[in-house]
Amino acid sequence: MKRIAVLDRTKEPGANGEPLYLDVKDAFYEVENRPLIVGGRYGLGSHDTTPAQIISVFNNLALPEPKNHFTIGIVDDVTFTSLPAVEEIALGGAGMFQAKFYGLGADGTVGANKNSVKIIGDNTDKYCQAYFSYDSKKSGGFTCSHLRFGDTPIRSTYLVTTPNFVACHVQAYLHMYDVTRGLQDGGTFLLNTIFEGEELAKFMPNKVKRYFAQHNITVYTINATKIAQEIGLGNRTNTILQSAFFRITGVIPVELAVEQMKKFIVKSYGSKGEDVVNKNYAAVDRGNEYKPFAVDPAWAQLPDDAEKQDDAPAFVKEVVRPINAQAGDLLPVSAFAKFGTADGSWEVGTAAYEKRGVEAFVPVWDKENCIECNQCAYVCPHAAIRPFVLTDEELAQFEGLDSREMKAPAAMKGMHFVIEPSVLDCLGCGNCADVCPGRTAQAAKLGVEPASLKALKMVPFNPDKAEMKKMAADWDKLVKVPSKQDLVALRRPSDGGQCYGLLLHLLRFHSFHTLYEE
Repeated sequence: MKRIAVLDRTKEPGANGEPLYLDVKDAFYEVENRPLIVGGRYGLGSHDTTPAQIISVFNNLALPEPKNHFTIGIVDDVTFTSLPAVEEIALGGAGMFQAKFYGLGADGTVGANKNSVKIIGDNTDKYCQAYFSYDSKKSGGFTCSHLRFGDTPIRSTYLVTTPNFVACHVQAYLHMYDVTRGLQDGGTFLLNTIFEGEELAKFMPNKVKRYFAQHNITVYTINATKIAQEIGLGNRTNTILQSAFFRITGVIPVELAVEQMKKFIVKSYGSKGEDVVNKNYAAVDRGNEYKPFAVDPAWAQLPDDAEKQDDAPAFVKEVVRPINAQAGDLLPVSAFAKFGTADGSWEVGTAAYEKRGVEAFVPVWDKENCIECNQCAYVCPHAAIRPFVLTDEELAQFEGLDSREMKAPAAMKGMHFVIEPSVLDCLGCGNCADVCPGRTAQAAKLGVEPASLKALKMVPFNPDKAEMKKMAADWDKLVKVPSKQDLVALRRPSDGGQCYGLLLHLLRFHSFHTLYEE
């Protein structure tokens, strides 16, 4: 033995080295011609340790003077202990199939992938592995499913970094995350999107199109969002996309996959009734509605998209946004040292700059049908739709902003009432449109469908459309309009009895609650 690298998964400040490193050195203390021994740290902060990082360790050992007390898995540009990174490699040979699925919390992606692993594991001789990562937002947050199938035992104890197949279940993720990172040459990409053809090509960022062209990626698209709504599953696209995955990849025969998916549907949803089961059966059958998407070879030369500029603080731009983009592990040490967050401290109010725009549909307000009940703001789980009251002077600062005359209370007579959604914060749940009464009570009298008299309706969301850009700009200005809460005081009857009021008139101007006495 000529050279030894000892890896410790601990950091011992002030010591001559980490425990295992010191033990190995001590064991060779009295040995003549003892080998060169260096030590390093790996996996701190639950960081994955991948084959590429181990290659860096061997590359270091091969140097004339190997670095001692090094680190792997991070970019230490402050004390310069990290080893140079190398490109990730795919292990497992031709029999290893690796897949990543990007989903939205509560859309069923994780549950569907758990069933997929069971289907493959129970009906083939393949070895299976699955791991599911989430962010802290849970419902409506980011999820990523990491699946491996192989003909030999799987010993990879790290997330999938070199997938053969990637499924992106949320079209907005193309702009938010590096969904093509590590996708192998000749791999397959499945996108759930409401766009087609030229509209989709225009929506895709250049870096994604360039990757498709440079790495010979086969791309498929499916409008699972539309299919789910037609079937009656709402935003639960998981079964449709699971069916599309089995049909595209052919990991197991399609007939067997369909049979087993329907078996698991009964197991998962049987207690919810026959109607729910039949809807999911229909979702399995319609998983064949995917289409190939043509990749233009000229995209290989596309430049990067121009970076969007805003007034966000440097901390948000350089630290928060990379972390939100699932690239926090790639940040150098200097990024944390620069803003004084190396001790774990964190600036407040950073969520206001996220503006994810992950929904497929957003609410649009019809002022003619609005009765100013504010129930939409009351039921919104994320305060992404709010009522605003503006004076004549404040309204004049907006161009083409829909408003209606304020009905109540008397102190606000003559002012202007606006319902505005934040299209970049909305998650498309539709609660606001569902609860909106509008003028539906007059539907029978007018001989029309009640839905046509609601003040809110859900429409497809496209961040590049002028209408959506205007709504986002209007929201940014409306939240800065002075609150009118001082005009609505909480008053109690003079006899000392309990205060009474209209709960449905919780005036949530700027997301605070005020009880208004009728």
